[in-house]
Order: sequence, then structure tokens, then C-alpha cells
Amino acid sequence: MFTSIRERLVSKRFLQIRYFSVIRPQEQGIEPPVHQDIFKSGQKFGSFRIGDLTFYSLIENFAKVGDLLSLEKVFNQMKHERRVFIEGNFILAFKAYGKAKKAEKALDLFDKMLVEYQCRPSVRSFNSVMNVVIHQGLFDKALDLFSCVIIQEKRVSPNMLTYNLIIKVLCKLGRIERAIEMFREMPLKKCTPDVFTYCTLMDGLCKEDRLDEAVCLLDEMQVEGCFPTAATFNVLINGLCKKGDLARAAKVVENMFLKGCIPNEVTYNTLIHGLCLKGKLDKAISLLDRMVSNKCIPNDVTYSTIINGLVKQGRVVDGVSMLTSMEKRGHKTNQYIYSTLINGFFREGKPELALKIWLDMISKGLKPNIVLYGTLVDGLCREMKPDKAKDVISEMEKMGCKPNAFVYSSLMKGYFNTGNTDKALDVWKEVELNVGVRNEVCYSVVIHGLCSNGKLKEAVTVWENMLSKGYKPDVIAYTSITHGLCNNGFVEEGLKLFNQMMSCGCKPDVVTYNILLTALCKNGCVSRAIDLLNCMLDNGCDPDMATCNIFLKALKEEGNDGSEFLEELVIRLDKQKSVVGACNIIVVMLQKYLVPKASTWEIVIQQVCKPKKIRAAIDRCWNDVYVVERRCPVPTIH
Repeated sequence: MFTSIRERLVSKRFLQIRYFSVIRPQEQGIEPPVHQDIFKSGQKFGSFRIGDLTFYSLIENFAKVGDLLSLEKVFNQMKHERRVFIEGNFILAFKAYGKAKKAEKALDLFDKMLVEYQCRPSVRSFNSVMNVVIHQGLFDKALDLFSCVIIQEKRVSPNMLTYNLIIKVLCKLGRIERAIEMFREMPLKKCTPDVFTYCTLMDGLCKEDRLDEAVCLLDEMQVEGCFPTAATFNVLINGLCKKGDLARAAKVVENMFLKGCIPNEVTYNTLIHGLCLKGKLDKAISLLDRMVSNKCIPNDVTYSTIINGLVKQGRVVDGVSMLTSMEKRGHKTNQYIYSTLINGFFREGKPELALKIWLDMISKGLKPNIVLYGTLVDGLCREMKPDKAKDVISEMEKMGCKPNAFVYSSLMKGYFNTGNTDKALDVWKEVELNVGVRNEVCYSVVIHGLCSNGKLKEAVTVWENMLSKGYKPDVIAYTSITHGLCNNGFVEEGLKLFNQMMSCGCKPDVVTYNILLTALCKNGCVSRAIDLLNCMLDNGCDPDMATCNIFLKALKEEGNDGSEFLEELVIRLDKQKSVVGACNIIVVMLQKYLVPKASTWEIVIQQVCKPKKIRAAIDRCWNDVYVVERRCPVPTIH
């Protein structure tokens, strides 16, 4: 029977089909399985011929496995035989190019659709190629494509998805006003915004710190009959939490409940993260319990956020308790959590507990990664045990985990801090051999270490080498070399380097300024130091206690207690709206037993205290006093 069917097929001049295996040709070392004579004599039915569907099937299969070479050969063969292309062929090809991160190829194919392949692109093809370009992060190209095809040539009429994609691009580029224009244009083009449109625009507004507009958009969305989802509310909650406006975030959650939208794990994680940022760890833990009671399962992100917050507040032991609670609830710990706890114990000066956590992690079968090894190396070096840290690096290499430049930087720092410059420089040479690339951090560590150990000449050599290799010095490198120059009496050279630093766009910090201020005051150039202080304030860098002490010492030598100088500094900082800076100067004055004037107190108190809160506090106090008087009447004295 098989033979007879085969003969009948041949007699009717049907195509002789060869079986095609979908394999990558490069893996077999042969040409792709598309023969030039395939389907040569297919019978025509209207615009289609027998065998077209097989071509389409080949396109689908090659696109699915990412065999782009074979895919292109099929397209060429079809074009050569003047086969009919359908839009679905191109959409499959666009997706394949997208997976391979070849957006240029997708754009090129889109341009050829009509001219070379006689297939008119619709909005589906346009959206598909736009999606490929956006996913590859080529936002400017996506805008150019939209402008060319939609606005100028009007080849395609945009639909809702088109607008969603372009609004997303504009928000990514920070062009929020243009995104709003596109959003307002949608109804004119008979495109109704959906939940995704609103979410994208609200997220863009939140990132631009335009939270009021984002909240108004939520109200508008509901008026227009587009009902928000949990994702919509989460966008707003995230924006408000990042700004620190937890009270308003809580109101959004209430609104969420009123709309019948149940908070999910993203909602809870966002709120917990916001509470941790504000240092309200106890409330974050309470919210975790509420999350569990509402049958919303916490994930690794939830626990990681709380543990990180506890460690930052110096509550590493509580972080370990949270880790135990996490494990009891059946959650697996990860390297990030252990890294956070180990780092926290080292920073608290408890290396034995850090090592205990490390051993606990190993006993549970969790394999250390480069972050964990780096944390352990850095912690041991902080404890002035660089040799032990070196042993950890050796173990790390045996386990097949290659140290990076940051791990070596910690080790060099450890040797420099213990005064062992030679060993630090040996590691410096090792970085070049093992890692192959020295980054800016490595150079900064070496320059700082050499300057701190009085080796200015060697530090300058490394500095010049850094510049010759095209590396851009960071603030630590600039500050270190400036410190070295000033300590060796080269103050003018230090100031020149400071000006170079400013011109290169590297913003000096308070440490940089203090080094130069100290050098100028030591040389008796107090007026120049004051000029530099003015420059410091103009650049938005607040003075600290060290800055104040530098000037107080210099003024004391001239018989001035410095109180007037500090008073003026408070006024200057107040004018610049730097409340924290002004408060810090007041603290310095009190520590030095320099009593601020009443007018100075008034300036700071008005900035720190909010009138509504003061009024509420006063009312509460009066209320408490009244209640006490009612309960315990004052006895009359006869």
C-alpha cells in the first residue's frame, strides 16, 4: 500500500519531499538542509502553490531553534521561487532575531518586507520589530523607527500596543512630557489606554518625582472605566515608599482594599522595603507577620530586605533570628543573606560570630560564591588579618571561584593597613597576572596605601600609570594623592590637582576639602582657606566637625574663639536649605561651650520643627495636664 500511494503522488507531479531535521548546521559541519531544487514543480492554487505550507513550517522550526542561517536561506529560496510570503513568516523571524539579540537584522528585514518580499507590513509586524529593538535597549532607534514609519511615512496605523511600546520608551529615556502627549493622543487615534498604559506612565511619573500627577492618573483611570490591578497600585506604593512618604503609601493600600484589590507579595515587599529605608524595622517585622496571617507567602526578597535593614541598624543578632525564622517556614537561604550577616558581624567587631555564620552556611551545603568570598576576605582584612584572607583566596581558587579585582583590592588594603607595603605590592602584581585587568578601585587602593605609608614618589608613578592606561581617577584616588602632596609640603601642587579634579567632573567630598583646608591653615593662609570653604559650600558640600576644628584652631591662634565664624556658617547653611548641616554646626558649638545667639537658635528650630507638629504636641501636652488635674486635684493649702 505504501508503494502505491507513493507512485500516485509522483504521477500527480506532487513534490518529492525530503525529510528535514531541524538541527543547527554548525554543529554537524554541513550545509543547512535546504536544497535548491526543493518544491520546484509545485501545483498552483490561486496565489499559493503546493509546498508553501512546508516552507512556512520550516520557517517556524528554524525560528524556534534559533538557526538563523537556515532561516535566511529559506527566505532567499522562497524569494527566488516567487513564493507567497505571509506576515506570520516575518513575525517569527523578528522573534528569532530578538532572541539572538540581532535587532539590526530585524530592522533590515522589516524594511525589505514590501519591496523585496511583496508582503505589506501591518501594525502586527511593526509592533513585533519595535519590541525586539526595545528589548535590546536601543531606545533611540525605537523612537526613530516610530517617527519614520508612523509619523512621517504613515505606513502603518498604530494600535494600543504601539502606543504602549512608545510610551514605555519615552519613560525609559526620561522624556515624560512627550510620553504624556502620546497618552493624550491615543483617544484621537481611537486607541483606548489599558492598564499597562496607565502603569507605564505612572511609573515614569514616579521616577521623575511627580507623584501627585501619578496619583491623579490613578483617579482618572477609574473614571475612564479602566480598573486598576495590584500592579497599578504597586507602582504608586513603590514610588511613595522610595520618597519616604509612608503615610501616603498606607492610604494607597487602603484605597486598594476599597477597590477590592488584594495586596500581593510585591505590595508587602515594597512596603517592608520602605519601612526598612526609614529605619522602622519593628513595623517592618509586624507587617511580615500580617503578611503571613493574610496568607500571602513571603519570599526571599522579603526576608533579605528585613535582614539587610536589621544589619544596617547594628542588629545583626536579630538578623540571625530572622534567618532562623525564615528556615523554619521552609524558605531556603541564599548567598546574599549570608553575605549581609557576615559583613554585619565584622563591622560590629565580632569576627568569631562572622566565622560561625560562615561555617553554618557551609554545613548546610550552600556553596560560597564570589560575593561571599569577597565579604570574608574584606572582613578578615578589617580585622588586620590579611594573611588569613590570603588563605581564603587560595581556598577560593581551589574551589574553582576566580577572585576578581575587588577581592584583590580588599587584600591589598589589608596589607597596607598593617604596614606591609611589600606584600601589598606583590598582590598588585598578582592582579595583573591572574585577573588581567586592573580597575579604578585597584589603582585607588594602591595610591591611597602608598601615600598613607609615606611613599609619595611610588604613588605618583602609579598615578601616572593609571592615567596612561586611560583610567579615570575617582574621588579616593584624587584625595589620596592630594593628601600625599600636602603632607610633603607641596600644597600648591595639591591645589592644582584639586582644580583638575573639579574640571574632570569628579566631585570632591568633605575629606578632600579638609585636607586642603588643613594645609592652607598650617601655612598661615587662612583667607585662602576661607575662599576654599566658600567654594565648598557653593558646591553643596556641608562642613563637618573636622572642618570646624580646622578653622577654630587657626582662629584661636589669632585670639578669636570662633563663635562668630560658626554663627555665620549656620546662617549660610540655612540660606542653602541645608538643615542637617546647620544643625551639625550648632552641635559643634555646644560641644565647644560656645552658646549660640537666640536668633541662631530660632533659625534652626524653625527649619527643623514643622508648625503643625508643634501645635499638635502642645495640644497633647495641655490635654495630658488637664486629665491629670481632673484625676488628681491640687490640694488647697490653708
